[in-house]
Amino acid sequence: MRKIVACIVLVCTGFTVAMAQQKPATPAAPEKPSPSRVLALDSSTTTKAEVTIKGVRVPYEATVGTIPVWDEEGKPIAGIFYTYYERSDVKDRDSRPLVISFNGGPGTPSVWMEIGYTGPRRLNVDDEGYPMQPYGVKENPQSILDVADIVYVDPVNTGFSRPANKDVPTSRFFGVNEDVKYLAEWIATFISRKQRWASPKFLIGESYGTTRVSGLALELQNAQWIYLNGVILVSPTDLGITRADYVNTALLVPYYAATAWYHKALAADLQAKDLTDMLPEVEDFTVNELLPALEKGGFMDDAKKQDLAAKLSRYTGLSQKVILQANLQIQTGFFWKELLRDKGFTVGRLDSRYRGIDRQDLGESPDYNAELTSWLHSFTPAINIYLRQDLHYQTDLKYNMFGPVFPWNSQNDHVGEDLRQAIAQNPYLHLLIQSGYYDGACDYFNAKYSLWQLDPSGRLKDRLKWEGYRSGHMLYLRKPDLEAANENLRKFIASSLPKAGEPAKY
Repeated sequence: MRKIVACIVLVCTGFTVAMAQQKPATPAAPEKPSPSRVLALDSSTTTKAEVTIKGVRVPYEATVGTIPVWDEEGKPIAGIFYTYYERSDVKDRDSRPLVISFNGGPGTPSVWMEIGYTGPRRLNVDDEGYPMQPYGVKENPQSILDVADIVYVDPVNTGFSRPANKDVPTSRFFGVNEDVKYLAEWIATFISRKQRWASPKFLIGESYGTTRVSGLALELQNAQWIYLNGVILVSPTDLGITRADYVNTALLVPYYAATAWYHKALAADLQAKDLTDMLPEVEDFTVNELLPALEKGGFMDDAKKQDLAAKLSRYTGLSQKVILQANLQIQTGFFWKELLRDKGFTVGRLDSRYRGIDRQDLGESPDYNAELTSWLHSFTPAINIYLRQDLHYQTDLKYNMFGPVFPWNSQNDHVGEDLRQAIAQNPYLHLLIQSGYYDGACDYFNAKYSLWQLDPSGRLKDRLKWEGYRSGHMLYLRKPDLEAANENLRKFIASSLPKAGEPAKY
């Protein structure tokens, strides 16, 4: 399945962190801490490999390890785990793009996009993204490693990343702005160590990772003097762009329509249309009819309310009765429970193509997230096999698929404005948003709305782009979308590079 030549280099500066180390009652002599209780804060292991991408054999080096985060006095406060893929047959590294990749949660590592989307190895799933055995990884012929080097970064308490010791306050890491600040410092260290200051640089984030990279875009410019060529938001959050509650619920209607269409729950005339032919009608209704009516709240004309309920029933697959009971504002949990209630199924939150089975059909929301359970089923063994066996990272630390990062300080979230400011300051900087039509957590129409609201001046819109895919939150798990989305990343990277001699100016 793959040819791998191990070329292992271990570098340790001597900084280690004891994880729940217990002292023996009467030690005879000092003992070297067990690997299960120690994290090397500064270490690396490099493995050589190849992957075939678009019919071309691409040699590369994969480096896994940790690089510290330091405090103001130069003391290490955390070890950040990363995986760095560098194409090894490139002669001009200065013009080679570097993609810095984050996932979200905020308590999840970069496993999802690393072995699901852009990396040279992909987990073993079927063509729709469902788990298959044997677990593990295989070559990813769609990886963007042919056009860019990639580093996948795991924030503190995700993956193998940990604070330096129990005395380091986690409040230094766990918050919208705290997260951005220390990760910007880490990125600057990484770029210096890997000698990538001259390279074109891109950030890509998924889910909460979009909050992270939107804030990083400005923080890197203003605090680290690192200027980007592109930012890619996969399944974005609201980016701190405020909206009224009724706006939030109204903007979900096109997602509800997409989900109902997928499960064949719409009226025959709508069901007969292709998804992307049907959705513009729902989007137009949402913006031009539903939102203005909801602004009137309880003073809406009763006849109008009945008319809107009938249309919402037509577009969502729910009964007119329950829509009226909800005052035309359908909550996501109820929708996931209600849509297929009569068939004995729930639908997934992050990807509503997935079905679940609850203890009873009664209730206001599903018992569990069917899609997330499925993903953990396939991703968890795959990343542990890959890092420990294929990339030879030796540790007994638990790889945190979801790490303890709460309480999380969500105050003063203005990352959408940060991103706008970064784009305005940097004429080279472009933005791409990728959304899945079946994502109910970070729905596609809210992503469009954020894009519309990002720049009130309208002067930056030629550098802002949105794309939709027939998948959910992890839009790359469906094989056709994996291919299309990666190809669009290649195009975005190429189009975001300046022409020879082109200066960054207005």
